[in-house]
Amino acid sequence: MAQDGRGGGGHQEGGGGGDERSAEAEAGLKADAIGFLDALVIGLNSTSPAYSLAAVIGPIVAVAGIYAPGVMLASFVPMLLIAAAFYYLNKVDQDCGTTFSWVTRAMGPWAGWFGGWAITMTGVLVVGSLADVAVRFGLLAAGLDGAAANEAVRQTLAVVVILIMTAVCVIGTEMSARVQDVLILAQVFFLLVFAVVALYRVYAGTSSLDAIEPSVEWLNPFGAGGAALTGGLLLGVFIYWGWESAVNLTEEVEDSATAPGKAGIWSTVVLLVTYLSVGYAVVAYAGTGFLTRNAGQEEAVFGVLAHEVMGGWDWMVLLAVCTSALASTQTTIIPASRTALSMARRHALPPSLARVSPRFRTPDVSTWWVAGIAIGWYLVVNQISENALLDSLTALSLLIAFYYALTGLACAVYYRRHLLENLHNLLLIGLGPVVGAGLLIWLLVESVHDMSDPRTSAGGVSWLGISPPLLIGIGIAVVGVLVMCFWRIKDGRFWQERRGVADPALVPGRHRPRPESPV
Repeated sequence: MAQDGRGGGGHQEGGGGGDERSAEAEAGLKADAIGFLDALVIGLNSTSPAYSLAAVIGPIVAVAGIYAPGVMLASFVPMLLIAAAFYYLNKVDQDCGTTFSWVTRAMGPWAGWFGGWAITMTGVLVVGSLADVAVRFGLLAAGLDGAAANEAVRQTLAVVVILIMTAVCVIGTEMSARVQDVLILAQVFFLLVFAVVALYRVYAGTSSLDAIEPSVEWLNPFGAGGAALTGGLLLGVFIYWGWESAVNLTEEVEDSATAPGKAGIWSTVVLLVTYLSVGYAVVAYAGTGFLTRNAGQEEAVFGVLAHEVMGGWDWMVLLAVCTSALASTQTTIIPASRTALSMARRHALPPSLARVSPRFRTPDVSTWWVAGIAIGWYLVVNQISENALLDSLTALSLLIAFYYALTGLACAVYYRRHLLENLHNLLLIGLGPVVGAGLLIWLLVESVHDMSDPRTSAGGVSWLGISPPLLIGIGIAVVGVLVMCFWRIKDGRFWQERRGVADPALVPGRHRPRPESPV
């Protein structure tokens, strides 16, 4: 297996004398900085479970009714299949660039570069919004409703939050993990209390809304009909997005060949349990009518529900959403910055982005660049309108579906010479990731179709004849192509890389090392 993308060991890095190689190794990412549980926590927090639930529960119920938990269950399937692809690809290539590195090896540099671009841009699009939500719900939890409604105050504090969380990322992976441990404990505790109280009041007959007694039938994703399932999946599949941050830390996690991939898989499972538990509690307590009527409020509906369920203790739920968004603000920077680092050291982006802080052993330059661009994007789109910020988040779904699907296909392609060796390889390494990729490609096509209608945007307006989210998605793709072509002309070394196949020594059941086989 070639490790040319990391350290100074392969032909990609080449050159230099002994002192240069020693300095490069010394400034590499800090190995064994965190363990499996830390990676699991970071993967969970990256999805921002409380915020994700708050944002989509209303819209999912609006299209699927009482079968919303079933839609969340169905949405889990492609995520689990893609998580398996991340596990098996990380097993043969522990590179913090994940999709970028794997797709490059399996499908060539052009596809790999664009996959890396998609990951980097997701961080740019979402970090500002997450910080904004963290600030808003934090102020609401503190009873400062006036400050939460003041755009200048909220935006200023959101920028401060981004800078603080970026500094935490730069100071060290261990510090990031400690902060994440505290935030996930607070978030899960508050969500659990909310769900338990809601279900208790349903069975006690003290719900203040149109309560419905829970039923196992709610887990049937086909109960509301095919069209409802399609619409629900388009919403539900993206509440799982973010767990791969655990795999982006692969070079800094103990047992890097297997632990990060396992953390990613277990993150999706824990998220499923969390979403189903809270989803059941919310639908049972509030009923479908209330959630459907308030679907347009997005995460604000949780604030209303918190007061209905918890009364004077509603600050607990508000704080859960706050800590959820705060944690995700930090962890979402991780995949974007480390992907940029990986691309830069493979000569796919400017070399300055490959710098690793000798003191903290983290990618300081790429981390601050991601934060800076994210802040700029957040402030600019807010000047256009609040709807523009929501539209940029909707465009995020296109990037997510694209690079997840690309990763699933890359898994089957990279292992192509080993898929027929046994049933395990065929089902778990080949068929599963391809099915997951197929589902996401279908969702991508459906999303583009839906977004082509301007009425589906947050403000119902048209930009150049199409909806703002689709135009933002197209714009990101066009800019990506231009940057890629420019860098191809300026420095063509990355584009000389050749496709390969998985090292037989690292395929399940093999032990004897052999070099990577070129196509």
